[in-house]
Amino acid sequence: MSTLIQNPPENLTESQIENSPEQKIWTDAEFMALNRDGHRYEIVNGELIDMGNSGAKHGYVAIILSAALFNCVSTQKLGAMFDSSTAFKMKSGNKRSPDISFMAKERLQGLDDLPDGFLEGAPDLAVEILSPSNTVEEIHNKLVEYFENGARLVWVIHPKEQYVLVYRSAQSPDRLLKSTDSLDGEDIVTGFTLPIADLFQKLTF
Repeated sequence: MSTLIQNPPENLTESQIENSPEQKIWTDAEFMALNRDGHRYEIVNGELIDMGNSGAKHGYVAIILSAALFNCVSTQKLGAMFDSSTAFKMKSGNKRSPDISFMAKERLQGLDDLPDGFLEGAPDLAVEILSPSNTVEEIHNKLVEYFENGARLVWVIHPKEQYVLVYRSAQSPDRLLKSTDSLDGEDIVTGFTLPIADLFQKLTF
């Protein structure tokens, strides 16, 4: 769920409020200093977007996929994984936060440690888990920006309908994966596979 912030957070200064939201140019420091209070934000075309909270199914799918990806990435030392609170700085100045992200180690060469701030560009793999409030336009705009900023693979997961769309470009999905198929990390997350059915497994306890 995403919502345009019509009234800026209380901790903005008077000068920031005067320029918010349409005219606001957000610095990294200002964005980092926002009082989150359980919220997460994106900046899109100068506007502060409240991404809201996700439902239980959304969070469950995210944890299943994150755990499987992290096991593969960490075992093979392929790069770094990030959660939905991590914002990536686009060339446009937008700050995007995929639900799950992976950045290959080649993109992180020369870093002794990850910065407290934002990484430049989109992750190599971005995962978007759809919520009922997501629109086609919203997801399309994210896809376009991800690929314009260095993404190589995007998975769009539909928990309710239980399928995954695999994108190698923003134009159209390369594949539609259903419950009998498996996710493949291809040459991005080498060696990763996960049955689609495992993403949408029922509770068994």
